[in-house]
Amino acid sequence: MALGHHDDTIDNVSDNEHFQTVLARGLADPARRRLLRGGLGLSAASVLPLVTACASDSTGGLRALAEPAAAAKLSFGAVGKSLLDTVVLPTGYTARVLHATGDSLDSALAAYSNLGTEIDDWSRRIGDHHDGVDIFYVGASGGYSAAATSRAVLAVNHESSADAHFFHPAGQTSGSSTGLKFDQFGSWDGGVRPELESLKEINHHGVSIVELNLDSAGKVTGYKQDSAYNRRITPQTVVDIRGPIAHLANIRQMMVTRFDTTGATARGTLNNCGMGKTPWGTYLTCEENWAVYWNMPSGSTLPDAKTIASRKRYGVASTAPAGSTGKLLGQGWYTAPNDTNFRFSRFNVAASGASAVDDFRNEPNTFGFNVEIDPCAPGSTPAKRVAMGRFAHEAAVCSAPVAGKQLAFYMGCDSRNEYIYKFVSAAAWDPADIGGGMAAGNKYLDEGKLYVARFSDDGTGQWLELSYDAPAIRAYTVYAFANQADVFVNARHAADAVGATKMDRPEWGAVNPANGEVYFCLTNNNSTNRTPSSTNAANPRAYTDSDGKKSSGNPNGHIIRFRESGGLSTATGFQWDIFVFGAEEDADADNVNISRLTANNSLSSPDGLWFSPSSGILWIQTDDGAFTDELNCCLFAAVPGEVGDGGAYTVLNTQGSSTGIQRTFVGGLLGEARLKRFLIGPKGSEITGITETADGTVLLVNVQHPGEGTAAIGTASNFTFESQWPGNGVSAGASGYGPAGRPRSATLVITRTDGGKIAR
Repeated sequence: MALGHHDDTIDNVSDNEHFQTVLARGLADPARRRLLRGGLGLSAASVLPLVTACASDSTGGLRALAEPAAAAKLSFGAVGKSLLDTVVLPTGYTARVLHATGDSLDSALAAYSNLGTEIDDWSRRIGDHHDGVDIFYVGASGGYSAAATSRAVLAVNHESSADAHFFHPAGQTSGSSTGLKFDQFGSWDGGVRPELESLKEINHHGVSIVELNLDSAGKVTGYKQDSAYNRRITPQTVVDIRGPIAHLANIRQMMVTRFDTTGATARGTLNNCGMGKTPWGTYLTCEENWAVYWNMPSGSTLPDAKTIASRKRYGVASTAPAGSTGKLLGQGWYTAPNDTNFRFSRFNVAASGASAVDDFRNEPNTFGFNVEIDPCAPGSTPAKRVAMGRFAHEAAVCSAPVAGKQLAFYMGCDSRNEYIYKFVSAAAWDPADIGGGMAAGNKYLDEGKLYVARFSDDGTGQWLELSYDAPAIRAYTVYAFANQADVFVNARHAADAVGATKMDRPEWGAVNPANGEVYFCLTNNNSTNRTPSSTNAANPRAYTDSDGKKSSGNPNGHIIRFRESGGLSTATGFQWDIFVFGAEEDADADNVNISRLTANNSLSSPDGLWFSPSSGILWIQTDDGAFTDELNCCLFAAVPGEVGDGGAYTVLNTQGSSTGIQRTFVGGLLGEARLKRFLIGPKGSEITGITETADGTVLLVNVQHPGEGTAAIGTASNFTFESQWPGNGVSAGASGYGPAGRPRSATLVITRTDGGKIAR
């Protein structure tokens, strides 16, 4: 998730219990202390052999623990802290840029200037804010192959437009009489937006698909311009609206707009963050911060009360501003001229017509989904999978496919106080569907059940089905559900109704291929929502970082994990604990740095998660604002354990007050798994999105928004940059790519100099 979109706005104002309430009540009973595990450890000096770590017992003392043999997989030396404007890797590794923002898919298109002077509409250039990513091998017939071949394509998500001013010579502009322009986070001043600026800003969102150049050993040497597989999915791309047959008519009724009065299709995808890869070989791109792009112009006719209630729960514009000037949310695209095919007016969501067929009041209903794309079939039409729910999707990770068993997809809703969801397919997995493309997606993703998680006091949890037949949903008064389609499209309201547990910004998830356990990042919380006495936090810590950024609440976040009952994707119960707590290494070891992190593995705000199929290593990526006075965002390698391997621990939460509140939980275990810092990104960047080639010798990692939030807005002469990566030429390999000046997001290709597996 891009830092520019992090704010304190909370759309979940339900009375549902927060995770901290569960901890405060249930963990006070010693007989029920089986909940949390806090711990990865690492030798303080990465050049030394791995040593036995220690764990805290319930009294705060330390006890020796056996070190797992699996720790030997992390053979690289951990990198120390860095604030350099470059990519830092361990000795013995190299990195180079595969592609960066603005690179062209076609040789006929001019190379990127990095001056904002492009006059094309960006529909054939690599998008911006690289995020989720995965690789797809191409078989002899041209479609997806589950086995490695000599051809492959790469799909990359593009998340945010927070610094779209880099795409124009003098930044984003408008015709406002106030003379104001956009600030670095995209606040609009209410004036008319130029056509070309608007097209560039719209089309750099979405997904970029390129064919990779592979050498005889399967190594990635670049990407192939002019390939028939090269493709952009943008906010203008026509997509199908799909869902359960029994509810499809009602679903499409909620998608009716002036563009498609039947609701059978919609246009495009926005703010694509986490992702998922299906067992049959398609790509699920997740729409996250999609809610901020629409406007209600001054004097607009408001939609009906039910639509307004829906919009408020999702953060979509539900009122019109009092005037036409001043800083406003959104990009103001609806004001641009030459509105061919409603490409701009669709972002005006006022009820300006006689009914929904006459305007775009329903346009926000067409966003907030997992969008399925077949990267190996460039002529295929993407589909929005409505049965998987509508929210701020972050990741859609599939359970280990077992022939004859149903599939589960685990999904986070990335906002403070939101929930973790699961979709279970109605169809049982058939390996014959590998390579089945969008037809297989129709089979497994259109029919199924949607659940949301409730975490209980004793370390167990429940999956609560979001069904229109549930009494709590029928009785819910904040939003009046009409049918099951309404439940899918307003899944946040439905989760409120059944009493799901509020979590702390659930972001990327990952499934451990060794045991099927599911991991989720809970990235952070702030002091507005998290105090020692409050019940709106997702973990047992409330503290203040007294140095540097001086953040309060739970600024460093943690990672939760759970195991389905019986190991079944269809289970409605699970066990859970905490895998690792983020912290600065010099923080209070008893109450903050519970996982005993060191200078070589301290981390903050875990965001991305991914298990390597070749090594079983868990890769952790950070999107941080609390620890960046000492450390740019990073990529870590960890060796996982299993749910329930922790011990009892007690913290005293004070957050600056003289009197504290004790929280007792199970955690503090060190030595069970290992954690090392592998990569540090350039200034202002987020490290997010990761995949590898089939043999594990090439790692592909995304670097998003280097230099975010540091550019002055105005004329080209007063742009200032904290980062100029990757065109800054600071070091060989991972920088010096393309024209210098403005920073660019990019995909890295990382290899070992000896050609071996990345981590072992």
